Amino acid sequence: MEEPLYPIAVLIDELKNDDIQLRLNSIRRLSTIARALGEERTRKELIPFLSENNDDDDEVLLALAEELGVFIPYVGGVEYAHVLLPPLETLCTVEETCVRDKAVESLCRIGSQMRETDLVDWFIPLVKVRQLPFAEFVIMLIPYDLINCIYLPSIMVFHFFFLKTLFVFARLLYLLRLLMPVLFITYCYFSS
Repeated sequence: MEEPLYPIAVLIDELKNDDIQLRLNSIRRLSTIARALGEERTRKELIPFLSENNDDDDEVLLALAEELGVFIPYVGGVEYAHVLLPPLETLCTVEETCVRDKAVESLCRIGSQMRETDLVDWFIPLVKVRQLPFAEFVIMLIPYDLINCIYLPSIMVFHFFFLKTLFVFARLLYLLRLLMPVLFITYCYFSS
């Protein structure tokens, strides 16, 4: 192995290491790894690898969400920004709130730089309902800030207002589901 590439190989190996501190240090140096790999290999190898490793410690996932928010230059520019969406989408479903918030912040940063056609093709499908239960998915993956963070083309104005309405409706359904046992017990208590 050539001498200049040896430290990069060490950083890549540390991404898989059992020691959390080594993984964290390697995540914080992802830009160095990406520069060494080049844009195409970063898109085809590094980003899919990062998408698969989402069961890590919260501190590592938080650092990953932060790093991916400024990763557009390393994947080939704005025209390839969509490759960063899958790992961030995965991070939006992590249980830890600070990781989800940082992933949403990075999604907003990337979405604000994407071209309008890419927004329609890649970003909007990201916020559509998948196969998770409706209310939980909307609350987990479509925070209000995410809907407001990007500029939508004029043809998407209706869709924008529809998503906002959908978000509010989903919050109400979720709260109603949480309150249903309390309402039932209260009804039973006062009706007897």
